[in-house]
Amino acid sequence: MRFSEQPVAGVFAVEPEPVEDERGHFARAFCAEEFAARGLDPRVAQCSVSFNRRRGTLRGLHYQSAPHEEAKLVRCIRGAIFDVAVDLRPESPTFRRWVGVELTPANGLALYVPPGVAHGFQTLADESEVWYQISVPYAPDHGRGVRFDDPAFGVEWPEPVTVVSERDRSYPDFAA
Repeated sequence: MRFSEQPVAGVFAVEPEPVEDERGHFARAFCAEEFAARGLDPRVAQCSVSFNRRRGTLRGLHYQSAPHEEAKLVRCIRGAIFDVAVDLRPESPTFRRWVGVELTPANGLALYVPPGVAHGFQTLADESEVWYQISVPYAPDHGRGVRFDDPAFGVEWPEPVTVVSERDRSYPDFAA
């Protein structure tokens, strides 16, 4: 696996290194030892999947508050998404900065999102499906979010937002 550090501290694009033959290819998509060697949380306490019917659907930007902060490894297994991480850690050198990476089954990329960083995505194709490996179980009372169009972050979504939940639309302006 190749790890490419992104412009937000602690966020990495993770690319498998496929070995090909006449059958197709084989590649590791996750290795706890390789994640830990880079200081990334290798725990997997929960896996989740998100199916999205329509292009332009937006989910996020979500995170969990202390003491249930979560790390996520996000991969698109069908369709295409623009995956976004927004740094909400006041002590971070990249506080309030964001990064977006296109994830598709063809490019094989995954995005590692560390604790304290909000995550969301926009679908770039109909019937997009997203697979998450998450370091801690979901704690509903600690689920939080910031608005996808909050000017405090200025995330530049690649397409018009056509579907977004009322919850994701109604988060208040971010206050540092």
